[in-house]
Amino acid sequence: MSAVMWRIVSSGSSSIFRQSKRNRLAVTVRTFSATSGLYGFPHLKTPKGFQPFVDEAIQRSEELIRYICTKHPAAEIMRAMDEISDTVCCVVDSAELCRHTHPDREFVEEASKASMRINEYLHYLNTNHDLYGAVKKAEQECHMLSEEAQRGVRNLRVDFERGGIHLYPVELPTFDGNGMLGWIAKAKKMQLAFIRMAAMIMHQFCSLRKKTLESSWKDFTMIIQRLGGRIIASLLFLHKSSPLYNENIVMEPGSVDIYPSSRIPKNLHYLAKPIHSSESSTTKDLSGSRGTLKEKGFRITTDPQTVASVLQFSSDDKVRKMVYIQGNSVPQANVDVLKRLISARHELAQIMGCSSYTEFSIKPNMALSPKVVMSFLLEMSKMVQSKTNEEHKLLTKFKREKCGQNDGDLRPWDETYYMTMMKSSAYKLNASIVGSYFSLANCIEGLKVLVQSLFGATFHSIPLAPNESWDPQVLKLSLHHPEEGDLGYLYLDLYSRKGKYPGCAHFAIKGGRRISQTEYQLPIVALVCNFSGSQNPSAVRLNHWEVETLFHEFGHALHSLLSRTDYQHFSGTRAVLDFAEIPSNLFEQASTDEGMVFRRDGKLSKDYVRYYAWDYRVLRKFAKHYSTGEEIPQKLVESMQGARDMFAATELQRQIFYALVDQTLFGEQPLPHDDISSVVAELKREHTNCEHVEGTHWETRFNHLLNYGAGYYSYLYAKCFAATIWKKLCQEDPLSPTTGFALRTKFLQHGGAREPAALLNDLIGDGIYRYHDGGIMPDISCLCDEMKLVEEYRRQVHLV
Repeated sequence: MSAVMWRIVSSGSSSIFRQSKRNRLAVTVRTFSATSGLYGFPHLKTPKGFQPFVDEAIQRSEELIRYICTKHPAAEIMRAMDEISDTVCCVVDSAELCRHTHPDREFVEEASKASMRINEYLHYLNTNHDLYGAVKKAEQECHMLSEEAQRGVRNLRVDFERGGIHLYPVELPTFDGNGMLGWIAKAKKMQLAFIRMAAMIMHQFCSLRKKTLESSWKDFTMIIQRLGGRIIASLLFLHKSSPLYNENIVMEPGSVDIYPSSRIPKNLHYLAKPIHSSESSTTKDLSGSRGTLKEKGFRITTDPQTVASVLQFSSDDKVRKMVYIQGNSVPQANVDVLKRLISARHELAQIMGCSSYTEFSIKPNMALSPKVVMSFLLEMSKMVQSKTNEEHKLLTKFKREKCGQNDGDLRPWDETYYMTMMKSSAYKLNASIVGSYFSLANCIEGLKVLVQSLFGATFHSIPLAPNESWDPQVLKLSLHHPEEGDLGYLYLDLYSRKGKYPGCAHFAIKGGRRISQTEYQLPIVALVCNFSGSQNPSAVRLNHWEVETLFHEFGHALHSLLSRTDYQHFSGTRAVLDFAEIPSNLFEQASTDEGMVFRRDGKLSKDYVRYYAWDYRVLRKFAKHYSTGEEIPQKLVESMQGARDMFAATELQRQIFYALVDQTLFGEQPLPHDDISSVVAELKREHTNCEHVEGTHWETRFNHLLNYGAGYYSYLYAKCFAATIWKKLCQEDPLSPTTGFALRTKFLQHGGAREPAALLNDLIGDGIYRYHDGGIMPDISCLCDEMKLVEEYRRQVHLV
């Protein structure tokens, strides 16, 4: 989520016009009316409306480009550049949300076509030297601008250059279907601007040849290689790597066959497919007649979610072992994908003047350099080591007691199962009892309580105009303040359905921006979830993991809704990566175990903890029993908290390990022995208590390596910053209006418009961060205190 202007390129490349996974960008002002279409856009009454929607966005952007080129003052250039982004990205955001959630296939197909067209136009914008020149000139003259405008102009110039535009002095040639070889020859000769050129060629090539991506890719790569463009051929892989990696995960989930069927507990039967052995056995029934009987069994598909469930609930250690090994040995195809991705990103970084992709990726962030990040991660690793050793010994002892053994090591497929059993044994928790206090209706009420208590604002249901909604169950809420009026709008799409985006996410539809001295474009966001069961919110009961996920995504939505930046360039979550996760972490914090690598949305699965989603003073306001209305008992919450904290150090250690893998794989090249799995295995041995199983390659399913290459550490940064903010600002009275006023005015409303260090310092004061080798590193003392690592922290500080 780096603060860039237009975001639409493949994972692994940097460009001003690119799409972020978390923060989809803002759109132009449009008034909702009785004649509005999807999301309030008049063009989108029907699927075919996407075509004129794109046409109008391009036409308006061309008008703004001509305006910019007539040498206007810096303030006008910044305003016009922001409007280009706002205008074009309304198509991007609408198409993105539609593709993931609309039940009508025609809408999805037209949205996909619109996405392709606008991508091609955005690649053109990325290479526009007139815009780049205007931004550079504006930066030279921006001393009279506001702080936000100066920051905006500077960021635009930096973002253009991170895309490589400054490396070539001329405008790129116009692409016309017949000039493909000319494009390739030009790119080979210059060896510059390869990402944008390659992406546009690839889109056009697929379109012209009317082939599938895979077929076109093979033909196109052969052409490139014949021309000797090794670097371009390698970097073109960046454009394909993310969808290919994720497609491999879906297409090659792996499976194991378990016999007899009695080895699979009934509560896991829904995950398995009944099968029969191919070999028959002779049987004799009571009448004496003979027959054949095939042995019954189950086939378990080892997709990440199924693996997680089996590792948690199967008492058969051999079944767990089979599932663990198979699940961490596929997809084999991603071994090569990941290797090529690492190589391609390294070449990109070197052409951009960086020694490694980690340097290229981290440079815009608070950390500033890989050296700062590695220092932080190694410090955290040392901090948790002693306590994780204790937790490991405790769990090993528990396993031996349950198995009636005096020895026996804790194997990788044992950890989740015995953790779950030990927590259940210690705290007597029953998932159905916990869920009885968290009906979906109650949880939505809890979000309203938070907003009312902290910010004095209320959510009101408002009617949807004809054609505005994409499903009958979608709700629309306005966030209203009694003195300020409406602050923004929130769509809620909460229930699972066939073909829908499979996880929980926050989609921005419009970002806030100042249109004039008297008019402000209000933010509009969608909160998309996949809660199963009845579509009556009072009847749907969530487990606490789902509650935490809801609170996390709501934290992102609030950041967008309460943002009041002059430019949509900085609206809401549009901030540097290691800063943008902080607000959502105030509502929850995250930890993961290796058996639960993915959430339902394909992202990291999170056993969320802490803060608003866990604080009894907050929960008692809305967590009521679905039938009796009784408040959730404090003892039950304390038991939930106790179970959460039982192996907190181990969970934190695992997060640190993931971040270390991310930093190492995209760090200095070549990797030792040119073997990714051996590097991962060595890091696991050095920084965890978990055994590496030879032949497994867990990293081929860890799609954060693609989505946030060299940026996974940002979750740990956010965890530390959130711990400090909670302790010093929120803990005493988490629902206090004074707390909410500080959070809003000193933090949330600024989005990415101010330097992160300045925002953090204004909010908390000295001590929330420290400088290290020129970069910013979070203070970890509050997190250590929270996790009862204070003595170890003091010892480490004393040693330093």
